[in-house]
Amino acid sequence: MQVTRTAIADVLLLEPKVFGDERGFFFESFNERVFREVTGVTLPFVQDNHSKSGYGVLRGLHYQTQNPQGKLVRVAQGEVFDVAVDIRPESPTYGKWVGEILSAANKRQLWVPPGLAHGFVVLSETAEFLYKTTGYYTPAFEKCIAWNDPTLAIEWPAMSIAPKLSAKDMAGDSFTSV
Repeated sequence: MQVTRTAIADVLLLEPKVFGDERGFFFESFNERVFREVTGVTLPFVQDNHSKSGYGVLRGLHYQTQNPQGKLVRVAQGEVFDVAVDIRPESPTYGKWVGEILSAANKRQLWVPPGLAHGFVVLSETAEFLYKTTGYYTPAFEKCIAWNDPTLAIEWPAMSIAPKLSAKDMAGDSFTSV
């Protein structure tokens, strides 16, 4: 597995070894021993999530104020632009964001450590998004930063429609209120 550090040093882009031929392909999407060796992350994963969304659906930027979740994310079908925002006040990259294209075709994964906000927008007709989390989902502690917060100035990819948002995501807070 190849690991690339992003502009937020502990957000990691992971590219698995893919074995393929005319019949198709095979790769290990998760191996705890290899993951720990190549990333240095020792947190246990406690929950797996799977979502399906249509073109233009934007989910995020979500985080939990207590019981923060680290997330290992990937796309099983389709393509998304995935974003992590550093909201840890003590971090040298506080207020910075990174974005990566994750797709079924490139098989990339992104490690988003606890304490960061996370979101994505679907760039294909549909996308199935999978993620492992290091903490349980706790709705009482979930918060959302507005996807278009001017302080963060995330450079979302151009799309032919306005992003489709849930009511929760439409009501996202400003970054300065984190």
